[in-house]
Parts: sequence; structure tokens; C-alpha cells
Amino acid sequence: MSRVVLAGADEDLILRVKQAADGDVTVLAPGRLPGDPARLFEQLVDGELPDVLLVGPHAPAPEVLTLASRLDVQSPGIAVVLMAEPSPQMWQAAMRAGIRDLLDPAADVEEIRAAVERAAQAAAGRRRVLRPATETERYAGRVITIASPKGGVGKTTVATNLAIGLTAAAPQSTVLVDLDVQFGDCASALSLVPEYTLPDAVHGPASEDTMVLKTFLTQHPSGLYAVCGAESPAAGDTVTGEDVTRLLASLAREFRYVVVDTAPGLSEQTLAALDRASDVVMLTSMDVPGVRGLRKELDVLRELAMIPAGRHVVMNFADPKGGLSVRDVETAIGAGVDVVLPRSKHVPASTNRGVPILASHRRDPMAREMQRLVSRFAATPLMKQGKYRARHRAAS
Repeated sequence: MSRVVLAGADEDLILRVKQAADGDVTVLAPGRLPGDPARLFEQLVDGELPDVLLVGPHAPAPEVLTLASRLDVQSPGIAVVLMAEPSPQMWQAAMRAGIRDLLDPAADVEEIRAAVERAAQAAAGRRRVLRPATETERYAGRVITIASPKGGVGKTTVATNLAIGLTAAAPQSTVLVDLDVQFGDCASALSLVPEYTLPDAVHGPASEDTMVLKTFLTQHPSGLYAVCGAESPAAGDTVTGEDVTRLLASLAREFRYVVVDTAPGLSEQTLAALDRASDVVMLTSMDVPGVRGLRKELDVLRELAMIPAGRHVVMNFADPKGGLSVRDVETAIGAGVDVVLPRSKHVPASTNRGVPILASHRRDPMAREMQRLVSRFAATPLMKQGKYRARHRAAS
């Protein structure tokens, strides 16, 4: 029988599901259903992922829909079944979120058994299709775009440390793209001296052949690969949004993780990176201008349907003496804050040395919280995501 994880259920439903699944059920403790798959997986004691996530009527529908849409992008080998009143509106919302089946909360054991078996078969079929047939077959990697409306909030620090952390989790499988086309400084932050830069990677033979493109990458001693920023603003201005789209599509076929550092605001290049993103890290500093700017950017991206299912809000330079609390920030932006990075005296020194804080001061509180951000991606299983662009538009 397939492995089932059950959430949002009372004692009666737990009993029915255990009978339907022949006892192979993990029941999550009552409480808020996490909106992020990584946090869901953390609740599984044995670490074994389910075939089916069955969610009962005691879990709020918006939370279920958010989690289901993210699972559909990040872990398509897990099928979600929701027990809720099967109204036309709920069916439509469930289909958009990628939920496999909708059951009446009063469904009997046989109905539950049939729904679980259908979902498990669908999940197994998707895993067979999505899993590479050979080790040499490529997959669509996760494109993680770091974005913020304002400069000076630490995008490059977060991007470089995230890339270094993911490289440690998946050696030789991460590439960092410096998409601040005019004033990118990822190379300085990593103490790299590139032979080729972003314009070289998007023009000429590198834009036509993936094998050639890989020779244009700069390698960090950690095993991280990088597309470094242009040598001058004039050279950077030759890079178009279409160039960015092609570049990220090519890199996603070759690397498990593609981390993209962007310029402040919503330039043509940043919008192209958001359009290709499976995940976006929305970054703000803990001050009123930064928070207001992030709220405006979120509103614009919602209108454009360009917020992918994998949205991660990160607050940088957190300081309890600054007059703002995390709750204040969440209220202002209308969304939860996922990771809070405290202000650290070691960050400026690590930046000046070109050694990310994850490599130089791992015990620093900021580094520990940065590792939490890394774990949101490294702890989430990756499968081929051939249609994630259309999905993220529907899940915004």
C-alpha cells in the first residue's frame, strides 16, 4: 500500500484513513499546515516522503491550496487529496493548485481507499516520467531569483551565501548568475577574477551551445560555478531580457540550482529572471522605506501574475532596537516572513575579503539563519519541472 501522510483530521477521520490505507499512515500533529514543502518534510520523523498527502477538513483551505501549489512545482511526485465540500468553486481552486482529488469529509473507508489508490498511481506515473532514465539525462533545475525594489538591502550577500550553501549540499550542481547588468559585484563578493562575463555568456557561440556555455563559467574553489557581471555598464546594457531567458533556460538544464542575483527594481532583465523562476526570494531590510518598497513590488508582481509558487520572504539587517518587529513587517507587506537575518558585524569583513560568511563564520547568528534559508531549497526534493512557467503564473 502507498505511504500516506494525513493532516487536518479528527479522530474519526484518522481511523477511517488508517483502515483505508492498511495502517501505513503518518498523522501530523494538529496545528497550522506549513505553506512550504521543506517545513512539511521536517515534520516527518523518519524523513521518508509520502506518495499521498491527504488533508482533512480541519486544515484551512487557503493553507492547503498554498501548500499544494508549491508541492506541484517542487515535488510533483507527491499527490494531494483534499477532503472538503466538493463545490464547483472548490473544485476549480483545487485544480488550479494541482490537487489530485476532492473528497467529501463524510466519505467512507472504501471511498477513501479508492481516492488514495488513484492518487498514488498518479504520483507513481509522474515519478516515472519525471525521473531521468539515465544519469546523463538532464533535468530542469530550480531557478532561484533574489529580488528587491531597493539597493543596499544585501541581495548580493544573500545570493552568494545561498549559492555557497547549496554548493555544499549539492557539489558541482549550483551556478550563480550576476544579473545586475550594470554594477554587478558577485565576483568581488566571491574573490573571483573572471575570464568571461555575462555579455560573453549570452552572445556568440555560448548562446547557441550549452557545452560551450559551460566553458564560459567561472569556478569558485568551493565548486560553485558563476556567470559574473559585466566589466562595464555599457557592456551590461547589451544584455536583453530575451538573452536572460535563454541563458537561464540553458543553465537550468545543466544545474540543479540556478541562483540569480538581480539589480534593484523591476528592470527588463529582472522581469525575465522572475518569469523563469521556480522560486523567488523577496528581500527587504528592517526599515520603513524597505518594507514599503517590498509591499509595492509584491503588489505589482501579483498584478503581473509573476510570483511563483516558491515564494520566500527574507528580512535582512534585523535589529530589535530598530523600532519595527517581524509582525509589523508582515502586517505591512500582507505576507509572512520566512527567514529573519540578524545584523552581523562579520558580514562587512567577509564581503571585503571575498569570503561568504557561510564559509568564514558558520557559528555567527546570521550564518545560522542563512543556513535555514539554504535548507528551504536543499531539503526539498527536486524533480523535473518542465512546465513550471505556466504553473507559477496560475499559482500567484
